[in-house]
Amino acid sequence: MSDPLKDKSQRREKRTGKVPSEGSHGVRGKETTGKTKDSISTVSFMDELGHHDDNVRMPVTMENTYQMGPYKRFPVLAVTDILKDVLTSYLQEEKYEVEWSQKMTKTICEVIRARVKDLMIPRYKIVVLVHIGQLTGQSMQINSRCLWDASSDTFASYSFKNSSLYGVATVYAVYFE
Repeated sequence: MSDPLKDKSQRREKRTGKVPSEGSHGVRGKETTGKTKDSISTVSFMDELGHHDDNVRMPVTMENTYQMGPYKRFPVLAVTDILKDVLTSYLQEEKYEVEWSQKMTKTICEVIRARVKDLMIPRYKIVVLVHIGQLTGQSMQINSRCLWDASSDTFASYSFKNSSLYGVATVYAVYFE
């Protein structure tokens, strides 16, 4: 197409909201008789995918609950039982290996987090830490620090040892106001 015809075609396409598809622009197709012709196909024009005026969602406004403390306390004993069960079942017969312990730490964290969330304790953020190390007569001290409200925030911890390794799991429960 010549430039004036091309410009005219583009203006018409903008006005009607149709643009040529990417695959067909400048492609010549063959008819059954062997002659070639210009193939121009059009697609409807959309501003952005997935954003339609008829599908507008109104933001959900939540009322204040004015709840400053938990209705239900975090069950430390139940979570400690979960920690004991998971660490014992995953580490009981294992020998320490570096790559295995890296993968197992992630797996144990995910299992503990899922089981604690199954308790459905409302309005608590859950943080799970698991440490696995080789047992060679050394000592280790694990410390943590965070902003803490002693009246509602709490934690549960459990340590496990076998002949080759140790495991320490800690679950922090921080109340979310």
